[in-house]
Amino acid sequence: MPQEANSGPNIWIVVPAYNEAARIGRTVQGLIHHFRNVVVVDDGSRDATFDSLKHLPVWALRHPINLGQGAALQTGIDFAVGHGADVVVTFDADGQHDVHDIQRLVEPVVSQRAEVALGSRFLGNDAVNMPTSRWVILKLGVLFTRVCSRINVTDTHNGLRALSRAAATKIRIRQNRMAHASEILDQIQYLGLKYEEVPVTVHYSDAVLEKGQQNSAAVKVAAQFLLGRMVR
Repeated sequence: MPQEANSGPNIWIVVPAYNEAARIGRTVQGLIHHFRNVVVVDDGSRDATFDSLKHLPVWALRHPINLGQGAALQTGIDFAVGHGADVVVTFDADGQHDVHDIQRLVEPVVSQRAEVALGSRFLGNDAVNMPTSRWVILKLGVLFTRVCSRINVTDTHNGLRALSRAAATKIRIRQNRMAHASEILDQIQYLGLKYEEVPVTVHYSDAVLEKGQQNSAAVKVAAQFLLGRMVR
């Protein structure tokens, strides 16, 4: 298991991964130098993602079939809370996040100013190489969220977020796929959880853009979120 790397709050990092064999090793290596508890949930990958984790000091979980990023996050969050996490951080597997942002991200939660800290690429100038089309889609997502969920955030689909143990227990992700990001924000508002946004960096590379959510999927994600919200 991971070696002792720090003291203080028991911070767990949850990394959902699907077909990330080429990148998961590098992402995890960056995390384990700073955090002793890293949970990677292989969401039914068809490549060697799970095998890539065998010799790394992480908790490696695996879905037998692909369920979606939301389902992988809930599996990892449940595991972390069940093993005593004080703070749960969600972190994408594809290398778009910066591990050095995490300590700044968790500070509002550790200091109990907030129950949830949300990474935002728009609070500073921290979206590196982001295409204009992606900027437009994300801004429309912000408008959609403010209208539908009435939560005033600047970045709605940032995978870097920190949850207190209490918040991680209260929030239940039922949207298995990409609509989970909107669902989490909706639940923060619905449950009255205190939240704070923190500037974080997102790096856009060709690989990230190729693997990531396509702009054309935004309408489908919005429809899935609204449908799921109707049956809450």
